[in-house]
Amino acid sequence: MKYTQLGRTGLKVSRLVLGTMNFGPQTSEADSHSIMDAALGAGINFFDTANAYGWGANKGRTEEIIGSWFAKGGDRRDKTVLATKVYANMSLDDTPPWPNHDRLSALNIRRSVEASLRRLKTDYIDLYQFHHVDRHTPFEEIWQAVDVLVQQGKILYAGSSNFAGWHIARANETARRLGSYGLVSEQCLYNLAERRAEMEVIPASQEYGLGVIPWSPLHGGLLGGVLRKEREGGAARSSSGRSADALANTTVRAQVQAYEDLLDRHGLEPGEAALAWLLTRPGVTGPIVGPRTAEQLESALRAVELELTEEVLASLDEIFPGPGPSPEAFAW
Repeated sequence: MKYTQLGRTGLKVSRLVLGTMNFGPQTSEADSHSIMDAALGAGINFFDTANAYGWGANKGRTEEIIGSWFAKGGDRRDKTVLATKVYANMSLDDTPPWPNHDRLSALNIRRSVEASLRRLKTDYIDLYQFHHVDRHTPFEEIWQAVDVLVQQGKILYAGSSNFAGWHIARANETARRLGSYGLVSEQCLYNLAERRAEMEVIPASQEYGLGVIPWSPLHGGLLGGVLRKEREGGAARSSSGRSADALANTTVRAQVQAYEDLLDRHGLEPGEAALAWLLTRPGVTGPIVGPRTAEQLESALRAVELELTEEVLASLDEIFPGPGPSPEAFAW
């Protein structure tokens, strides 16, 4: 496994991030434990989760599964850089939340940290991430709450997820004014088929020293050989969600076909190539991989060692052109 610093911090993390969103809803507790053991054994030390994972009546279940894995001992917790998130309504029946039971008020941040610590069976969280921007809570209040938690030793760093570039700037300028450390990471939607983050989110992250953690690196399966699987009768994931919506567009479908044809010519697996491409991108710490099985984890691990040639990288840019730098991309 290869490692890098998380943004401007001294924290060293693996170039792949183990996403745990499937733990509970799609992957049993026993299989989830096996995947985490395999990931740690392969050198992946960066695990990502969220308080709401498990979804619906099982919100919090994913954190509980990770907590039961930590409880097995064997230095599991000590070897893991643990990231979780706060923002969601944690009502198990998805009814409207009771006041102050969601978003980023100081009260909900405090309550949510304590609940996550109980579920995770740990006394600290390495990276506490804001799952979404809260348009109703000033950053002054958010940083006050974060600083208290850091002083208490309950969290070490704060990160964002799904922020716009100007949110990152505003958050960290406020932190600078208050003498707080500010955001150290941004988790955003970023992959070959969705490159809008290159316009402002990634440049803002680089300017303020945030590590970029792409989620959905295969764009819901679109970049994982979906058309080949479709022909073979095994493209269940393409029948719904982001992948299906994209394939309904004939232009996108032609792009994906050209992408798969290119990789076939070079003897490359689509999913592994998509991850390897992200690892070449400026500012990227590591993409989140969310394996449902041990086999999917093994495929993701191969991407770390995969070196794409300049010819392949140039061809990928032709098939999936980025938006270009800001402001030129929208100014002229």
